[in-house]
This record gives sequence, structure tokens and C-alpha cells, in this order.
Amino acid sequence: MSEFANPATTAAGPQADSYAAAVIRALGDRDPLEVMREMPDKLATIVREVPSSLLGKSEAPGKWSINEVIQHLSDSERNGSFRFRMVMSHDQPDIPAYDQDLWAERLQYSALNVNDALEEFSALRRANVRLFERASEADLARIGMHSERGEESLGYMLKLYAGHDIVHLRQIERIRRAIGAQ
Repeated sequence: MSEFANPATTAAGPQADSYAAAVIRALGDRDPLEVMREMPDKLATIVREVPSSLLGKSEAPGKWSINEVIQHLSDSERNGSFRFRMVMSHDQPDIPAYDQDLWAERLQYSALNVNDALEEFSALRRANVRLFERASEADLARIGMHSERGEESLGYMLKLYAGHDIVHLRQIERIRRAIGAQ
């Protein structure tokens, strides 16, 4: 199983910690805000470059397509928006986890329009970047209690979301190679 697999059935405990550590490693020493600023343009370039007929094609049965990855990123950013604001506004709020595969299935990611998801992601991302740009060191030190991973600071969450971007860009590049959309 990939170190980036995060199935809901095993998400709590060591699996969740391993996943988070792998995402942080993907970020490396890059500036998380810079990664987050760049992501909407990178996704827009991918949507322009990949033929629309291939955006819904997955690399293998049971795997996500580029469309589904971008739908996931949009919903992840939506969840991040809530989480970031809860941590900045409340003292040690609960941060609920969610089952990304269940969202993909029940919200019918495969049937949704990739351009709508990209537009939603971009708008949410701009708002979240502005929030982080205004955040003080004290804000970044504020913590929330993630239901699977425990205590997480806002600064750590920033790194997680930036690393998450990198992980999914790599996934999209892998999908592009597999479906012949280079």
C-alpha cells in the first residue's frame, strides 16, 4: 500500500500519523504558502493541456481520474477553510475527519464538471492564502484536535495542505503518463 493511502477504515492511529508524515516529507523545505499560491495556476494549466476526453479517464480500475483528483482538491480546500477558521477562532476546537473515498463516491465526483471544481478550488484557495498571510506567529501556534491525528497547530496544517498539493500534483502527473496525456 502506498504511504499516501489514507483509507477511512484504518485512518486513525499509526496509519494517520504515517500518512501525515509522508505528506510533510513531500513538502520538504519548500515555502508552504508559495506552494499554495501556485496551485490554482498549476491545476488550470493541467486542465488546459489535457484533452477533455481524457480528464475523466483513470489510470487503473478503482483509481481516480484527473477530474476526480481536482474534485477532491476542491472539497479538501473547502474542509480546510472550515478547519483553519475554527482553529483561529476557537480554543482547541475539534477538527472532524472525513472519508475522501465516500465523498468521491456519494458526491459523484466522476460526473461533476472539472472547470467548476477548479473555479471553486481557486476561490477557496485565494481566501485561505489571504488568511495565512495575515496570521501571526501566535495564530500559527493555535491548535485544534483532529479526530484521527490528535493535536495539530495551524502552522502544521498549513504544511499539510501544501504537501497535499504536491502529493496530488505527482498523482496527476502519474495519471497523465498512464492515460497518454503528456
